Amino acid sequence: MRHARAAPHQSDHDRPLDDEGVVAARRIGRLLADLDLVPRLVISSSALRARSTAEQAIDAGGWDARLEVEPGLYQTSVEDVITTLSLAPEVDRLMIVGHQPTWGSLVAHLTGEPVEMRTATVAVVGLAIDSWADIRSVRGSLVGVHSPPPEPRI
Repeated sequence: MRHARAAPHQSDHDRPLDDEGVVAARRIGRLLADLDLVPRLVISSSALRARSTAEQAIDAGGWDARLEVEPGLYQTSVEDVITTLSLAPEVDRLMIVGHQPTWGSLVAHLTGEPVEMRTATVAVVGLAIDSWADIRSVRGSLVGVHSPPPEPRI
């Protein structure tokens, strides 16, 4: 998942979500719950906007997911994300929350398919692995791409 829209701030790492970003993060959290795509573990970049996106999605979706913050997911490379994933606890469904352009490149690396990772977008990647340690040696499939649903009109 790419973080939701953030407000301008003096420090890139400390940029909070703007109002639209909060709404989008909460909507995607509910959507993933409705689609039965709730992760068991969420690993987020330490950047405020990524961590807040994860927190809002977990809360709004009523997920029973543990959130871990990983400073190494901020300003990182695809290889470093793969390393983080290879060390993840054994859960059957994991979400990582981070930043462009790495997240789009990561999906392309894992699936061979380009994906436009707009803010608050989730790319669902299917991986036939027994352990996260096996992630380096497998190609996955792009199962779906989900963005927050639009605001209902009254």
